Amino acid sequence: MPLQTGQFERIAKALADPRRFALLEAIREGGDCPQARLCSFFPINKATISHHLKELAQAGLVEPEKEGQFMHYRVNHDTLKAYSDELMRRVGAPATS
Repeated sequence: MPLQTGQFERIAKALADPRRFALLEAIREGGDCPQARLCSFFPINKATISHHLKELAQAGLVEPEKEGQFMHYRVNHDTLKAYSDELMRRVGAPATS
């Protein structure tokens, strides 16, 4: 799956923020992770968590899914693989399969 135009830069920007990276790790560890649980993991308000999740979703790193009144997030492994491959291509290392 190739990245969309500008997606490489959006992903790099999203991952550069330590809180977003920590949120991505928490979602990976939790599998299908509800936003309410993420709010309990981090000492920041719900609006800030929502903002960071929106940035991760816009970069394609997480997939939001609404279940009733709650949002659940899961890591988009295809996007992470495509980003990793593109990063390796840009720095001259061979891509892995």
